[in-house]
Amino acid sequence: MFNSPYNPMKRRTLSIFVIHALTSILGIVVIQIYWFSKAYENNEQEFNSNIRIALKEVVKGILKYNNVSTAVPIDPIQQIKHNYYAAMVNDQINAEVLEHYLQTELKKFNIQQGFEYSIYDCSNKKIVYGAYIDGQGFTNPSNKTLLPQWKADNYYFTIYFPHKVIGIVGQMALWLYSSAIILIIVVFFSYSLFVILKQKRLSAIQRDFINNMAHEIRTPLTTIAISAQTLKDPSIIETPQRLLNYSTIILDEATKLKNHVERVLSIAETESKLKLNLEKFNLHPLITQITQQLIQNNSHKNTSLKWTLNAPNDSIFADPLHIGNLIANLIDNSLKYSNNNVNIEITTINKKHTIEIQFSDNGFGISKENQKKIFDKFYRVPTGNVHNTKGFGIGLNYVMLIAKAHKGQISVHSNPNNGATFILTLPNA
Repeated sequence: MFNSPYNPMKRRTLSIFVIHALTSILGIVVIQIYWFSKAYENNEQEFNSNIRIALKEVVKGILKYNNVSTAVPIDPIQQIKHNYYAAMVNDQINAEVLEHYLQTELKKFNIQQGFEYSIYDCSNKKIVYGAYIDGQGFTNPSNKTLLPQWKADNYYFTIYFPHKVIGIVGQMALWLYSSAIILIIVVFFSYSLFVILKQKRLSAIQRDFINNMAHEIRTPLTTIAISAQTLKDPSIIETPQRLLNYSTIILDEATKLKNHVERVLSIAETESKLKLNLEKFNLHPLITQITQQLIQNNSHKNTSLKWTLNAPNDSIFADPLHIGNLIANLIDNSLKYSNNNVNIEITTINKKHTIEIQFSDNGFGISKENQKKIFDKFYRVPTGNVHNTKGFGIGLNYVMLIAKAHKGQISVHSNPNNGATFILTLPNA
């Protein structure tokens, strides 16, 4: 048994902080989006109003040029779409005159967006002219869109602003600047929150590792101390068998301590300066040898082992020592996280230029949440306050590092209480 590394009060305080932080971020973003949309809406309304006034003046100018005394219709302007407008003229329209008045009237309202226009001839019932005028006032007849015809049987012209949204947003410099600042603040705040949560998780994992390490070391140290105390008894010399037993116990426990230390140091060495002694060898004999040895060493469990080594090509170019340790870690993992009746199946198949090795068991299984973390260093699947499975959470991390070092990959498929299948993929030689 060992104390949980999580303090409920601190965890509750951090949860409250995270909730308030996320609520604040969401509130800031929602408010900024709301005010930005309102500002855009106001600017668009102003734009539409200016367009209506400008186009009405254009209609007046065309009628004046044509010497038509007919009064301008009360509402000659119709907004067909958000960026498409039509103006009823009730008389013939000269393209050059229309261009002149359009540029003149739009300039009065400081509308410098490029636009397209078209002229409808009601006698022929078709669009007779259209052109694109850029923001500098240059006409380009070829750069135009096929504008839709307005359902009106009279002389009219239409005007289309293809970049209306961009133009309106471009005039909202202050809002864009403030939004950019808020975005930077939100990103920085979110990153800080991410770092805090990550550090919290790492701190919990480290505390859990220290607890596991202390538990694993304390047991052999206690056994060694008791055995050493017994050996101090002078009378033990008179019973050589007893002396041999206690000496053996001390040697075994010292070996366990050595293995614990080497296991922890090996992961650091693997990350910093991993050296591979690559050679070509067959994988099937190595799998058979290691699995048989591990099962013999765990004879206290009733283990059923099945090999389905069907890969025609089991030749790989790798480091036999590290690949052997990798296989041993996966088998050892199945033995640890299973009941006394263990069923293990190892299957190999070839896929393209790789060999895929599947390690399946009938153990406790792994939840979806923990499957994302089990290859992290020092991470162990939580079991509450019960310390009934030995380990430091470095075995599967070592497996992942070795797989990547050999240009392979490792993955897991599992459901709680329904076993797990680890899939190792290595390139063929």
